Amino acid sequence: MRQGGRSGQRVKGPHANRPKARKVSTATPSIAGLQKQLNARSRELKEAREHQTAIAEVLQIINSSQGDLAPVFDGILQRAIRLCDAAFGNLWLYDGEKFDLVAAQGPFPSSYLEMLSQAGQHAGPHTAMRRAVLTQQTIQIPDYQLEQAYLDRDPVAVATAEVGNARTILAVPMVGEARALGVFFVYRQEVRSFSKRQIALLQSFAAQAVIAMENARLLTETREALEQQTATADVLKVISRSAFDLQTVLDTLVVSAARLCDADRACIFQKKGEVYRWVSNFGFSPELIAYADEHPFTAGTHSTTSRVALEGKPIHNPDVLADPNYRASEYQRLGDYRSMLGIPLLREGAPIGVFILTRQQVRPFTDRQIELVTGFADQAVIAIENVRLFDEVQVRTRELAASLDDLRAAQDRLVQTEKLASLGQLTAGIAHEIKNPLNFVNNFSALSAELIEEMKDMLSDVSLDRNKREDLDEITQMLKSNLDKVVQHGKRADSIVKNMLLHSRQGSGEHRPVDINAIVDESINLAYHGARAENTGFNIAMHRSFDPAGGMADGYPQEITRALLNLISNGFYAATKRKADVGDGFEPTLTATTKNLGDKVEIRIRDNGTGIPTEVKEKIFNPFFTTKPAGEGTGLGLSMSHDIVVKQHGGTIDVVSEPGAFTEFRIVLPRAGAALIKSGEEG
Repeated sequence: MRQGGRSGQRVKGPHANRPKARKVSTATPSIAGLQKQLNARSRELKEAREHQTAIAEVLQIINSSQGDLAPVFDGILQRAIRLCDAAFGNLWLYDGEKFDLVAAQGPFPSSYLEMLSQAGQHAGPHTAMRRAVLTQQTIQIPDYQLEQAYLDRDPVAVATAEVGNARTILAVPMVGEARALGVFFVYRQEVRSFSKRQIALLQSFAAQAVIAMENARLLTETREALEQQTATADVLKVISRSAFDLQTVLDTLVVSAARLCDADRACIFQKKGEVYRWVSNFGFSPELIAYADEHPFTAGTHSTTSRVALEGKPIHNPDVLADPNYRASEYQRLGDYRSMLGIPLLREGAPIGVFILTRQQVRPFTDRQIELVTGFADQAVIAIENVRLFDEVQVRTRELAASLDDLRAAQDRLVQTEKLASLGQLTAGIAHEIKNPLNFVNNFSALSAELIEEMKDMLSDVSLDRNKREDLDEITQMLKSNLDKVVQHGKRADSIVKNMLLHSRQGSGEHRPVDINAIVDESINLAYHGARAENTGFNIAMHRSFDPAGGMADGYPQEITRALLNLISNGFYAATKRKADVGDGFEPTLTATTKNLGDKVEIRIRDNGTGIPTEVKEKIFNPFFTTKPAGEGTGLGLSMSHDIVVKQHGGTIDVVSEPGAFTEFRIVLPRAGAALIKSGEEG
């Protein structure tokens, strides 16, 4: 430097050192340029590493997604927005006609997604998404607000530019098997173009998304095939285990078909005579089922279902409301379906039913699903045929068994009748033997009571000291009290003997068809007027609920009336007793109802009285058992009613009670019960 300084000093003039200064300034830009290149290269390497890392992460997401595309799409969008320095992004799938928004990332108003989802269903021809799928080329739009689609006020463009505030847009199509499967978008909210490296990254992401979709499709098909095989095996297992339980088989078929075919609802119609009736259901409303029960359809051309029955071949209607041959019906209104699949159930080439699957949205069924339901329809035909043959054998077997049961029942009732007759004769003999001495006890007890009164009057004039007079009066009163008790119990014993004679009498009166509603009403009136005759202050609310279809039952009217009078009188007694215990504010009530049970008829007598304790309820039909005070009951009324209903008419009688609340007797009489017993007696 010193030498340079010296040489510089040799240069005359004030600018002698300038050449050295020029050399220094020339070396400085070279170092800065090299540093700039190094920094750019470093950024490129960092960006490349980030891109490679992002691609690896996306591949890892795809491998771990197990066919679930949602995390794949979200992962791709998240990394694309970050690495491309974009404001937001979204991803659309394309089915050849319309676009469906399946993923969106970024800070945008909720209204944007709502508008975009609705508008994107049918994007216009000038929109980026429509151009991308048509050209299958990546499209970058520097300023979306200058695009023709926006100027034409296309809904997608308006929503993107005005609500999403997008300016620069990059659209990358996802292409697989020479067909566009969707479009991948990233957006900037300022005018700033995406770099070639960023475009290449998004193209790589789009390719990975296509791979993920293909993997998901293959995995879905594999799962569907496995599910269908498993479901078919399960259905076959149910059929083998429930070979003759047709309802279980049909219900299993409709549930499995709906699940495997992703249908909202499914049902099976079976041919009954000339009409088709609803026999199995999955998902349809009770209102539609009730309507179908009342309006079975016939084969014809008025609906998809009737056409299946007429033509005997599968009919797939992707949208019933768009079908010019379809007539809107109550079935469609109540069923609320759009896509519909009908498969015939064929036996020897003739339809015996129809298998129906529906979807609420317009979404056609696939060929694989149609094939599956056709197989299920064949299984339904096999099950129906098996049950038909089995039912024929069962009907014949039941007919033979019923004939045998009738013979056995007639024999048993004949034996029972003979036993009852023998027992009745014995009871009548015992009662007659008891009645004579009992009459003497009652008569002499009453006479002795009168004699005591006469003796008391006669001794009233006899002079006795005070102590003897008191002793005599005490003895006289004691004798009178004892005789009153003898008279009271004698009357009860006499009542028991009379009921024993009634219980054992052989004649049952006239045997004829009985109008159940009329005889119950008559019994209520007789019991009420009888109670009023004994107690003029007696009053009770009575309610009648008679089934108009109560009809006739074969029996002995007098005996049925006796049984009903006993039950109704007991109800009057219990309700009146509860009123006496509770006091004012309680209204005694008795309710009588009848109900048609087909080959039987039901009679219910219910009171709101004191009720029957559990330990007493088990004994109430036993002879001579009573809870009433002495002189108020014999204990034979309910026993007699039981024998009339069960032994004489072949019916049943039971009781339900809640102490302090109510008691209800339920009688069920077979409409031909007494006739069968009578025929057994005559035989």
